[in-house]
Amino acid sequence: MPANVEQTSGAEVLRPHAEHAFAAELAALAAQDDRPRPDRWKLSPWAVATYLLGGTLPDGTVITPKYVGPRRIVEVAVTTLATDRALFLLGLPGTAKTWVSEHLAAAVSGDSTLLVQGTAGTPEEAIRYGWNYAQLLAHGPGRDALVPSPVMRGMAEGMTVRVEELTRIPADVQDTLITILSEKTLPIPELGEEVQAVRGFNLIATANDRDRGVNDLSSALRRRFNTVVLPLPESAEAEIDIVTRRVDQIGRSLDLPSAPDGTDEIRRVVTVFRELRDGLTGDGRTKVKSPSGTLSTAEAISVVTGGLALSAHFGDGVLRPGDVAAGVLGAVVRDPGTDRVVWQEYLETVVRERDGWQDFYRACREVSA
Repeated sequence: MPANVEQTSGAEVLRPHAEHAFAAELAALAAQDDRPRPDRWKLSPWAVATYLLGGTLPDGTVITPKYVGPRRIVEVAVTTLATDRALFLLGLPGTAKTWVSEHLAAAVSGDSTLLVQGTAGTPEEAIRYGWNYAQLLAHGPGRDALVPSPVMRGMAEGMTVRVEELTRIPADVQDTLITILSEKTLPIPELGEEVQAVRGFNLIATANDRDRGVNDLSSALRRRFNTVVLPLPESAEAEIDIVTRRVDQIGRSLDLPSAPDGTDEIRRVVTVFRELRDGLTGDGRTKVKSPSGTLSTAEAISVVTGGLALSAHFGDGVLRPGDVAAGVLGAVVRDPGTDRVVWQEYLETVVRERDGWQDFYRACREVSA
C-alpha cells in the first residue's frame, strides 16, 4: 500500500463491499451449508440463492433479501455461474443489475472487487493485461512487468469477475472476451505464454436495455453468455418494499435517523414514478403522458434518501412531502421543454384530485413554480 494512503476501518467506509457489509450472513450460511459446492465456491448454489432472496436458517439466523423479484430468475443466474457459460444481466436502468452482480460475486467467490467498469474509453488492457513501463524499460518484457487485469486475476485464481455496462465498451474491445469465454484461455503473445482459467472462474456482465444501440454485442460474443433479463418490480407493494429496505440501509450507513413515519412519502414517490412510467394511473382510469426519464426504482431510492437527509438536517426528522418534492421534480423533469409540461399536467389532473395528497400537491407546486 502506498505510504500516503491510509487504511480505513470497515466502520468508516462509506459503502462497504457486499462481502464486508453482509459478512455475518455469509458466515452463517457457510456454517450451515452442507450441500455440494462447485470448485472454489464459498457457498452452494442453494445457499447463494438464499443469500440473495432471503430466508431463515435452521438456527434462526435471518438472511435479509438482497433482491426482491422472481425466484426463478435468481436460480437461473446462480446455476449459469456453475456452468461454463458466462452470465449476462440485462434490464432497464434501475433494475438492480449491478447490485445483483455484486452480491452474486460476493456469495460465490467471497470477493466482489474484480471489476471492469465499461465506458466508451475502456481499453483492451482493462480486460487482458497491461504493462508496468518502468519495469518494461528496465528489464524488458517479463512477468514482473505485466499488470494483470481483473479478468486475468479471476482466471488465475478461479474467481467471479464482473464487467459493468458491457455495451458501452467499444465493439473491438468487447470481442477480447470471445477467446477468454470460449477457450478459457488468455494468450500473452509478448511472453509466448498463456493464462488458463482454473475451476471457479466465471464472468458476470451487465447492460441496460436502452443501451443496446450503443455497441451491440457481436453474435459470437452473445453466444458465450446466458442472458437473464431483470424486470421492473411487478407491483407497487414490491417496489415500495425495495425502496424502504434500501433507504434504511443507506440511511444507516450515513448515520441518518430512521423515519418510521416515512412510509406515506415512500408510497407517494413510488406511485408517482410508476404511473408516469406506465402512462396510466394505478386504478387504470386515467392515461397520463410519460416523461423522457426512466423513473427507475434506483431513482426513487435516491429521491427518498435525499428527502430523509433534508428532514434530518433541516426539518424535524419526520419525512414529509416538502422533503421529497424537489427530488421528484428533478427526477421527472430531465428535459425542461417537454417534461415540465408532462409534470404540470400530471400534477393538476391526477395529484390535485387525489384524497390525502393535498400536502404533497402543495409542496410540488411550490418547487415547480
